Amino acid sequence: MSSNSKAFEHWIRTSFVEMNTELEEAYFKQDRKETVEGVGDAIKAKICDEGRDFVVRLLAEGNTDEGFDSAFDLLGDLGLYLGALRRHELTNPAREEKSPFPEASALGLHIAASVGMAPRFATAHLATRNTAVNGRQKSFTTLKDEFIFLDYNTRGIFSFMRCADALTRALPLGVSHPVTETLLQDAANALRDVIKYNDILYKELDTDRFFYSVRPYYKPYRVGRHEYRGANAGDFSGINEIDMLLGLCQANDPYYAQLLVDKMLFMTPEDQASLRDCMRMRSLLDQFLDLAPQSAKEPWFKRNANAFLEVCRLHGETATQHHNQLVKSFIEEPSAALEADKLAQVTASGPPLPALMRALETLRDMRTAADRDDIRTSYKAIEALKSYVSA
Repeated sequence: MSSNSKAFEHWIRTSFVEMNTELEEAYFKQDRKETVEGVGDAIKAKICDEGRDFVVRLLAEGNTDEGFDSAFDLLGDLGLYLGALRRHELTNPAREEKSPFPEASALGLHIAASVGMAPRFATAHLATRNTAVNGRQKSFTTLKDEFIFLDYNTRGIFSFMRCADALTRALPLGVSHPVTETLLQDAANALRDVIKYNDILYKELDTDRFFYSVRPYYKPYRVGRHEYRGANAGDFSGINEIDMLLGLCQANDPYYAQLLVDKMLFMTPEDQASLRDCMRMRSLLDQFLDLAPQSAKEPWFKRNANAFLEVCRLHGETATQHHNQLVKSFIEEPSAALEADKLAQVTASGPPLPALMRALETLRDMRTAADRDDIRTSYKAIEALKSYVSA
């Protein structure tokens, strides 16, 4: 990492965090907590100007060819800076045709092109690749609720990754292998951890603090002329690998394929490669159904198929829990208090809240294999497998 990159990262970990926290405390004291215009303008200007000084030096330095880790970290630091400018309404894609920060845009586009990602901070920057220094990882603020969100969201992501890893390892063994049951049990245990961590988030995260002081940093912003959606907790390959390896979602489904395409550049390069590999694999559900007519009475079939169905059930439970507890409690319900002009930009992914909720409901129903005839789900295939197991 170059000296300019080190200096920028030190600022991101220190003064930047302190200034954001000071602004959040000022916003939160107001009757209308969502109002940021005209509050703390001197601090906002300091964030903007100090960050720009680092960006200008880095842009002049150019590509130092220090490898992916350095470039990836720098893209994250730059993204945190731009995310804060968006949060404090120093930029807003709704009122601009291009970013008002040309140097930051140029640097972001340069780095993004070199690493193969979108030119903004991604979930991995604050979760799976967020290096801690002296016990503290990167963040926007020092607020307790931001760390609750980051820590348990990261634990949940790693648990999904453990599940996906176990399912992937089962593929070359085949669904009849004795060890496949063990791997399916490992996958189930990982999903139980997801449920546990989501429950902790639901109980410990303060709704107002998350909605007004944490989530606004994840809003969309422009880099150059293009508007990039906010980082999403699902921007890692593991959860989609589980969808497809179980057979609950299919890569040749136009709706689901669009979702994969939309999120690809928000994942790390190794996640992108892993997801592409997974899209070529035959699901475990299809493998069980292929063998069911001649093997349903075999002890291994009932044992392994039951273990498989339990993984499917738990994956559906995580989707239902995420939607019914986390999304409704921390996004949909507090949005009811917002005025129309603020409500229009409440979602990190860009679309209006009703459209986002419909999309999330569709994904939930695909992951739970719900009985719907307006979208493609695996309801009939899961029910067929259940009938073979119970026969």
